[in-house]
Amino acid sequence: MKNNIIEYCLTKNGASKDYPFGFEPLVIKVAGKIFAFIFEDKGEHLRLNLKCDPIIAENLREQHEAVRPGYHMNKKHWNTVTIDGTLPESDVFEMIDHSYELVVKSLSKSLRESINEKN
Repeated sequence: MKNNIIEYCLTKNGASKDYPFGFEPLVIKVAGKIFAFIFEDKGEHLRLNLKCDPIIAENLREQHEAVRPGYHMNKKHWNTVTIDGTLPESDVFEMIDHSYELVVKSLSKSLRESINEKN
């Protein structure tokens, strides 16, 4: 599933991968801003840190044991999603979409337009 998640993130307009902290985590950015961290927890499970609206973040945490406050992140605005088979891939992709959209929405109008032109 790791490759599917990375490939899905990179299908987003303007998305690029980076390793600013060494071998892990893999960071996916748009216009230099991070929307996904992808890392493995001691070889056990793949984990994703994704930006999330605070109200939606709380709801997701209540509904899914695999969704927790963001590891080493602002816990109000980031979730850590554990890929352990309990969440359908489509739900994970929706969370990635939401994170990407929040980051793009925070960009300047000119940056947003240049990202959308690349489509």
